[in-house]
Amino acid sequence: MFEAVPNISEGRDQSTIDAVADAIRATGGVQLLNIHSDPDHNRSVFTYVSDSGDAIREATIRLFDVAIPRIDLRIHHGAHPRVGAVDVVPFVPLEHTTMEECIAVANATARELADRFHIPIYLYEAAATAEHRRDLPAVRSGGFEKFPDKIHDARWLPDFGPAQVHPTAGVSIVGARVPLIAFNVQLATDRIEVAQNVARAVRGLSGGLRLVRALPIALASRGIVQVSMNLLDFRRTPIHRAFTLVKEEAERYGVNVLSSEIVGLVPAEAMYQVAEWHLRIAGFRRDIVLEERIKLTAP
Repeated sequence: MFEAVPNISEGRDQSTIDAVADAIRATGGVQLLNIHSDPDHNRSVFTYVSDSGDAIREATIRLFDVAIPRIDLRIHHGAHPRVGAVDVVPFVPLEHTTMEECIAVANATARELADRFHIPIYLYEAAATAEHRRDLPAVRSGGFEKFPDKIHDARWLPDFGPAQVHPTAGVSIVGARVPLIAFNVQLATDRIEVAQNVARAVRGLSGGLRLVRALPIALASRGIVQVSMNLLDFRRTPIHRAFTLVKEEAERYGVNVLSSEIVGLVPAEAMYQVAEWHLRIAGFRRDIVLEERIKLTAP
């Protein structure tokens, strides 16, 4: 089973979001599982799966075919960093699919996208062609506005496509990775400096939690701020640990947590971790969950 989780730079125009979703649904052998759109981020995340590498690649090509003519980064504004109309496309191995198979799908998809749409494509994470291109923030650094200069640096020539930023669609980043959890925590304040300080405390690169990326985001439409996180390996840094640290750091500034949210989908194991931790369940096992026991006993 292959999973794809493309992020497009559109979270406000419902007609564009619907058109992209329809293109995915129209691909045979592909199941669209989730759409998460945010108007402040001005970004939408689509999650779809297939047991065919060719089908998951075809759905992604169709997504680009709809999104590219509809999204113009010259007039796009949102709180989330971005370099492309279709900003990032990770392929994730599920069940018995291997990372090597996802890398092959990422490469084939990237090559076809560059040839068909004349967009510079960068490979990242497990598909990266150089170590300095592995991490998504490194590739995205500078954003769409500064990429016309960055792309002429020999270290940042694209893996596929022209060495020239597409005027409206920018560049796109395609790769293969393990499942991550996009987890946001909303704070009951409009003070962006609080979110900045909390994000710095939780972010792995600044001495916080290992394998956690964190950004401060102002949610203008709601009058609050958010700590937006990617948990790169929930088995080593679980959701409850990230949430607890955000809560404790915010309280240092007299700010309470308002809510939290999952962007896209989350592995069941990650939620079992949360239940075991917060409920202090002794000897927790997956097979005490009704649905898990039914799976085990099904003929």
